[in-house]
Order: sequence, then structure tokens, then C-alpha cells
Amino acid sequence: MNLKQLEYFVRVAELGSFSKAALLLNIAQPALSRQVRLLETDLRVTLLLRNGRGVVLTEVGQRLFDASVGILQLVARVREDIDASRDEPAGRIVVGLPPSIGRLLTLPLVDAFRRTLPKARLAIVEGLTTHLAEWIATGRVDLGLLYNPEPQAALEVQPLLDEPLGLVSPAGRGGRRTTSVAFAELVRYPLIVPERAHAIRKLLETQAALAGCKLEVALEVSSVQSILELVRAGHGHAVLMRSSLDACGQPEAFVLRTLVEPRLVSTLCLAQSAHKPPTPLLRHTLRLLRELMPAAAAPPRRGYNKVL
Repeated sequence: MNLKQLEYFVRVAELGSFSKAALLLNIAQPALSRQVRLLETDLRVTLLLRNGRGVVLTEVGQRLFDASVGILQLVARVREDIDASRDEPAGRIVVGLPPSIGRLLTLPLVDAFRRTLPKARLAIVEGLTTHLAEWIATGRVDLGLLYNPEPQAALEVQPLLDEPLGLVSPAGRGGRRTTSVAFAELVRYPLIVPERAHAIRKLLETQAALAGCKLEVALEVSSVQSILELVRAGHGHAVLMRSSLDACGQPEAFVLRTLVEPRLVSTLCLAQSAHKPPTPLLRHTLRLLRELMPAAAAPPRRGYNKVL
């Protein structure tokens, strides 16, 4: 058993396919299959079950997968520490972004990263705040942007940007065209909201409980992009931030009114592991995110009918 075999095994397990893993690893599929079989022979166990759709982990395969991820992360960390001793921003860094922020920030971040950190490699993953926080705490992601993260000892969090929440309605449907809506008035609107793990859903439910009111949840939809498509089609209203509309590509299709009494604000934070010493690469990437995020969240020249 060697590190290369573990890396091959992990990639096959993650992708659920030898062909996809071979393409990612830039290796011939027969050679990849041979290495995984050698690993199974060496351990005298079956790690992967082959079927018509790809491969799935056996029980012992899942145990080896979990251990292998930690081993490969430890090796990568040692390499980063060696690079850090030379104070050179080199190695690989994984940045986690919420989906709406990912649509705004991925391109400028990749451009700036390649321009300023030519010796380093960047990987970007998207997920909800709860998932990103778990990935950072377990070491699968190095740093990320999280909305309203709950305090936990494993994370070091720095507030970056406050974004007011507003009521999003379809444009051109008539009705009131005020610039603000009192929170208590939300009970009159059928709302399309994300699942309960989403940061905005938590904010809404907490404030509704404090105000003693019950919101009308018309639909629960995970994707913010899908929520906006449903709003535009007239299936309900949503409570979102301006950056969510900016990321959709058609902000002029919506009316956005600020929530007041009280004013609800979602705080975007930079988060990193509290237990992992920062490398030069991590410090440089943090600086890039601090510089790029305010510009990415700035209002576009053409916008929706009413803005926050």
C-alpha cells in the first residue's frame, strides 16, 4: 500500500467511476484499475463493488476511504508547511463559497489568484454554510465564506460584509411599489424559502418567533436560482439579499424591497480552521477574498425596479 494507490482509490470512490477518475488523474483506465486491484489484494479485502452505473464503497472500503482522506490531507499539509518555511505561497488551497457568491466571485478570484500566486493551485467548492463549516472544521476545505455561522471552537471567523435582506417579488405584476416592507407584513405573502439549514431560513424563523407571527411557506426549494425562477413565474415571493439577484443574471425581472421593523441583516464571514496554522498561501488567499468580495457584491449598473 502506498500513497499513490490511496490517492487513486479516493478519487475513484469520490467520483463513483473508474473512467471519470482516470480522466481526472490523467491516467489510463486499465492502469488505474490495476492499482486499485493491487490495493485490494494487498489488504485482502474488497473495497469497491462494480455495477452497471459505476462503483460503490463496501463497508470496509468506506473505512479505508475515511482514513485515506485524512492521510492525504496530512501529507498535503506537510508539503505546505515545507513551502511555508521558505515563505513562498505555494501548494494547493481549497476555498468554499455559497452558491450565490460563487456565481459572482469565482471568475475574479481565479483571475486574481493566477495573476498573483502563479506557483499555487486553487480549488473552489460550493455549499451551504452548514456544510462549508463542517468541511473547514474537518480539513476538507481550507477557508470559506459563510453566512451567519454559528460559533464553534473549530472555526476562526472574521465578519466581512453585512447584506440587508429584502422581499423579492416579480416585476410588472402590479401592486404596491414601496421601497420597504415591515417584517410583520410578510405574513400576507406566500413565501418560497430554502430548507431549514439555510442561513436565511434560520434568520426568518428566529425573527418570526420573536415577533409572534407565522409565515406562510408556499414552497421549500434548496436552490436560490430555482427560487428566483419560481418568483419570476409568479409562484410566490422570496426573502433574499441583493447579491442573490445580482448573481441570477436578470435582476431587472424583480422588485426588491428592504425589510424593516426590524431591519434584518445577513453577515458574510471569512472562516478558517482555528487549529491549523495559517500558511503564506492561506494568508494571500484571505487577502484576495477581502479585496474582491466588496467589489463583487457592489450593485450592478442595470438593476431591479426597487433596490435595498
